[in-house]
Amino acid sequence: MPDPFAPLLAALARPGRASSDHDLNPEMALPENRVLRPAGVLVAFEETPQGLRFYLTKRASHLRHHPGQIAFPGGKVDPDDSGPVAAALREAEEEIALPRGNVQVLGTLEPHETVTGFLVTPVIARITAPFTPRPEAGEVDEIFTVPFAHLTRQSFRVEQRRWRGKMRAYYIAPLGPYYIWGATARILRGLTERLTP
Repeated sequence: MPDPFAPLLAALARPGRASSDHDLNPEMALPENRVLRPAGVLVAFEETPQGLRFYLTKRASHLRHHPGQIAFPGGKVDPDDSGPVAAALREAEEEIALPRGNVQVLGTLEPHETVTGFLVTPVIARITAPFTPRPEAGEVDEIFTVPFAHLTRQSFRVEQRRWRGKMRAYYIAPLGPYYIWGATARILRGLTERLTP
């Protein structure tokens, strides 16, 4: 039987490029002296009878930052974290109850700069043992999985909305009732580009 993770491993072996929320808006000048806060997100794949699937969350609707948005488990690097990988693993344990011992890190993608001032390292991982997803109270409204087959170039579109008085373009990768957009969609687009060069 072929290894279902082989396409991911091949994608990680290919060269990639850093991405940004500004990729589709080159006319917007960025301050040269901007300070970005390091963060990590976990793109955790699980083998199921229906094929590989990865986990996303719907953030709680009352949160101050990005309420109700679709996101990977993850967050900023805390002082006790050794770096973005450790932050991604810690946050996944907190947000979806995925034990660090159930995760094998396969590699990372190039960092993604967000419009909110974070430099996010996507951590690609394999879930090695079953676990029971449990949303973090007050932070996560819902946990769901996305089929690996959703990572095709045809799944992505570009839309626009007004932000701080100007129109900004961004990627979306909608799936059923879930509106996957912004940094999450851009990171998935970057992975898709490496899967299908």
